[in-house]
Amino acid sequence: MELERDESVGNGDVDDLLREHYTSPPFRSMSLNSSRIPGMVRQKAYIFDGYGNYYNKGWDLAEGVGKEFCWYHVELPKSNHKLSVSAQCLIDVLCPPLKLQDILSLVSNGPFCAHVDGALVFRVNSPGPPSSNYTFRLAARVTENSVITVSLGRVPRLGFSPMGQSLLSEIPSVESPSYQGEGRKEGSGIVIKEHVLEFLLTMNHSEEADNPVPRSVSNLVVHIIDTHVDHLQDVVTELEIELDSVELELDKGGFTLKKQMLDDRRFPKMLLNLQRLLQVIAHGEQVFPRVKEKCSSKRWFATEDINSLEELIGRLRRLKENVGFIANRITAIQAGLDSWQSEQINKKLYYLSFLSIIFLPLSIVTGVFGMNVGGVPWTGQTDPKLENGFRNVMFLCLLMVAILLLCFLFPVVYSQLGAWRRQRAMKRGWSLNRKSFLKRTLGIQAREGYLRI
Repeated sequence: MELERDESVGNGDVDDLLREHYTSPPFRSMSLNSSRIPGMVRQKAYIFDGYGNYYNKGWDLAEGVGKEFCWYHVELPKSNHKLSVSAQCLIDVLCPPLKLQDILSLVSNGPFCAHVDGALVFRVNSPGPPSSNYTFRLAARVTENSVITVSLGRVPRLGFSPMGQSLLSEIPSVESPSYQGEGRKEGSGIVIKEHVLEFLLTMNHSEEADNPVPRSVSNLVVHIIDTHVDHLQDVVTELEIELDSVELELDKGGFTLKKQMLDDRRFPKMLLNLQRLLQVIAHGEQVFPRVKEKCSSKRWFATEDINSLEELIGRLRRLKENVGFIANRITAIQAGLDSWQSEQINKKLYYLSFLSIIFLPLSIVTGVFGMNVGGVPWTGQTDPKLENGFRNVMFLCLLMVAILLLCFLFPVVYSQLGAWRRQRAMKRGWSLNRKSFLKRTLGIQAREGYLRI
């Protein structure tokens, strides 16, 4: 097997993250039918010598010999396509030597961890829409000398790429709109874009320190699970930063901003995304302990890597608690917005009631003088047959008002009467008990001279 050694072997890919804005990613695209999937399937293949070095290799799905082991990674595009389309793409890429049951175990949704055709297969695929940033799919097929992984979209820090001098060790100049107008100054070092700097601030891991080249398959399995947990942590941190900025906007903003957030249903959508994230974390809590249990019985799985898996499981549980705290914050903010909306509605109703108070006397006056009866004052009606019509109508209106007042006051009067009767009965009972108690006490004292307790 002929291998082409890279000029330099790196232990992190932050530089690759930064260079993605200027150069194309170092993947070899598959020549698939464009009508099958809206995007290109990317693949990477490495071989590790077991001494801390790795090399790029051809896509032959062969296993390593001796201490050597191979890693084949397939990256499905994050586009809205059916699950069957993803399975067809994996069949084109991995068959042969993999069989249909191997493909289905890697691409299906839901948590899974079992031995399939002599290999350990585990997956944490969430059933959400593939284009969502909160849909995560990662599956792996592990043997003693090879690992095959499938992910949805790019997982940060998962792969390996050669790099020279690290960009993180340089003194950068942040590119901003004002900086672009002034031009680049001499001696300012490298220039990174502002949104790239914001992305680096959301990472909760050190790229160079946490991405060593694996020396065994067990190291590689720990690396794959570690990058998955780091990816979840990065998304949670980004969500926390977004939530903090939204809270500041709400504190400074006015009516228009709050109304826009309510109309856009921003916080209910965030809660829905959190539920998807919690589902992925729950899948990891269910699968990774079983992976640790099954790997602990393998002779080629190191003990320190078992401990590393236990630490990653603990990180995942703490991450779940953190997501729960974020969900409580979002619920509290949404409750505050609902309360604010209720206050706005109450204010509008108050203004409407005030207007009704103003126009109510006017409507009464117009109603009185608009009646088609005789005897209305200041109308000049002198017909003796109709002169008592106005008085009769007024008596009828007063009777209706009295009936309505009785209807409204009757429950209050009835409750007051019932409370008075209960209070009177309690006082009467207390006085009778007091008299009987004093009578018994005085009788005992007269007979014995003291009160027996």
